[in-house]
Amino acid sequence: MSDEKSALPSRREVLRAAGLLTGAAATSGLWPALAKAAGYPERPVKIIVPFAPAGPTDIMARILIAHLGEAIGGTVIVENKPGAGGNIGIGAAAHAEPDGYTLLITSSAYVVNPGLYARIPYDPYTDFAPIAELATSPNVILVDPRLGVNSIADLIARAKANPNELNYASPGIGTTPHLSGELFKIVGGIEITHVPFSGAGPAIQAILSGTTQVAFAALPPAHPHIESGALKALAVTGVHRWFDLPDVPTMVELGYKDFISDTFQGFLAPAKTSPAIVELLSARSIEILKTTKIAEQLRNNGFEVIANGPDGMRRRIDDEVPKWRDIVAKAGIKPV
Repeated sequence: MSDEKSALPSRREVLRAAGLLTGAAATSGLWPALAKAAGYPERPVKIIVPFAPAGPTDIMARILIAHLGEAIGGTVIVENKPGAGGNIGIGAAAHAEPDGYTLLITSSAYVVNPGLYARIPYDPYTDFAPIAELATSPNVILVDPRLGVNSIADLIARAKANPNELNYASPGIGTTPHLSGELFKIVGGIEITHVPFSGAGPAIQAILSGTTQVAFAALPPAHPHIESGALKALAVTGVHRWFDLPDVPTMVELGYKDFISDTFQGFLAPAKTSPAIVELLSARSIEILKTTKIAEQLRNNGFEVIANGPDGMRRRIDDEVPKWRDIVAKAGIKPV
């Protein structure tokens, strides 16, 4: 770990790389931001996770903060604010003081919710300054092994033979696992009752306890239970099979063309946060994600590291808000 820490640049080096430690900066409008970043942080930094503990967003945030605090020379904590498909936590972050002390790590719900809810407490384009695009994970279709279902074909046959018998858990309305579940119902010509929860952690607990027989979830919180045999994975929704689940096929392999969805993790700050603070957080986060040890830890937890800066996160927002709005409309899901 000492080698990894020494590989991370100092705060001064980060600011110099960002073009902020220059004579021009001292006489330009960037100087107040630079001065603020130079003393940042002076108190604990809070990262809001808009879902319950033990889901993929919570896992990602906690892996990151284990190193981010030391990297920026302060304390970083996670605050879980679940509810309304992520809208409560995202809204709280959107309206927080833009001083760098309240940040957001969120999932794809950030780009799905504008097309799913008639009203949301944030504007995905203007209420946040992107910090980094952290990682992505495929979604996975899970069943309770006691159900006796061993394949996607088995699950469809069971649902057709027993209409309305089955129900499926998801991390909440508007999450990509929820939309994957609704798409599965359409392509399979079946009816399965959706049971939304306040995050992937509670959704996984629901299927483990027998509350639901099926679940659609991002891979990270399901991964250890698949490995232990407590849950059976029927398929993943990525482009490729997951590296350590070689026997679990993709939906595309099974003949469901374009059945590809993932859950991304993004890092954002309230709009008008100092550019110097955003640059500092972005540079440090990307350095952490690119260290071999952390990248391997994330991969073993079901994440594919992306590690793109603010521009990459902005592109994903710009691309995916209209994409998911279109998918919601085509799936016949009416805004709530």
